[in-house]
Amino acid sequence: MTIRFDKLGVVIAAIAAYAVFLAPFATFRANRIVPGQARSILEALPATTGPLLLAILVAAALVALFRTPLALRLAASVVALVALALLIGAAGTFLTPAGNTFARVSPASGFWILIFAFTLLLADVLTRLNLSPWARIGVLAAAAVAIGLLLMSGSWNDLSILKEYTNRADSFWAEASKHVTLALGSLLAAVIVGLPLGILCHRVESLRAGVLNVLNIIQTIPSIALFGLLIAPLGWVAIHVPGAAALGIRGIGTAPAFVALFLYSLLPVVANTVVGLAGVPRAANDAARGMGMTDRQRLFGIEFPLAFPVILTGIRIVLVQNIGLATIAALIGGGGFGVFVFQGVGQTAMDLVLLGALPTVALAFAAAIILDAVIELTATKRRVETA
Repeated sequence: MTIRFDKLGVVIAAIAAYAVFLAPFATFRANRIVPGQARSILEALPATTGPLLLAILVAAALVALFRTPLALRLAASVVALVALALLIGAAGTFLTPAGNTFARVSPASGFWILIFAFTLLLADVLTRLNLSPWARIGVLAAAAVAIGLLLMSGSWNDLSILKEYTNRADSFWAEASKHVTLALGSLLAAVIVGLPLGILCHRVESLRAGVLNVLNIIQTIPSIALFGLLIAPLGWVAIHVPGAAALGIRGIGTAPAFVALFLYSLLPVVANTVVGLAGVPRAANDAARGMGMTDRQRLFGIEFPLAFPVILTGIRIVLVQNIGLATIAALIGGGGFGVFVFQGVGQTAMDLVLLGALPTVALAFAAAIILDAVIELTATKRRVETA
């Protein structure tokens, strides 16, 4: 009998082996800013739990290494991820001295590498299963519920990142609101401006190159530089335009961050609108003209619906991009999760950095999955209607 290895599984198994046997699983610090002491899996967990986790991880890595059935690979990845999520919390409780409120226990590099390896295995399995859009959204919802239940259970309360959250719970949700508002608000403004501009560029070919070139130039400006460039003009507007300051327009804060994100968002929206409308079959337009439809009727009844999946792809790019870029808004007082990232960098407190970084990554990941599913559903619907 020939033993066959899975190519991706070899990589996953090698990564997992390094993380299990060579990399630290958790880090213990006497307080939040002193250097940490690395702990392996067996050192970070009780005598019975450590070997159990090792056995689960080794078994899951072996399942990934060989060409095993998809159902077994799915079960192995899920079990490994659940075990890691539960037992890192147990490590926090085990390593924290009783009654000590200053000690900090954090997941170390081995934990994050293992999460990456088995998430990669899970993603590979889900891709091979070719799940429907609704099924993918269901998997995302199930993962969100599981993480929510884990956080509510209190099993992670002894981890440093949860202690940082407890100390900043009110400000965390305030900054979360600012982050989402910046990302979604700038996207909405870009759609309101970008869709008509894209339609105009599609209709007037002489205008297209100039507009897209200007938007391309804006896109190449580094985000921090663009935020800085907007401080002076918006500060002037706040001083000299009556009522501008009352609306929140000023040189630093939310206004320049919003404007910068809006400018960055225009190119994907405008470009995808032009590409989508240009891709509408000529036969569909000719048939609409033959039926006596006006240009306006053809635009909203034929062209725009057929181009919508491509336009939605641009909106997806913008949303994921804005969720990430909104983090930098904290540098100019715009708020958002970047507040915790830059505070953590300044205080050499990596768990505070994670308090801002992890929700940002989670939001971007969820937005990408949901909009990918919506795009596929929309494209499928259009294919059925035109068939």
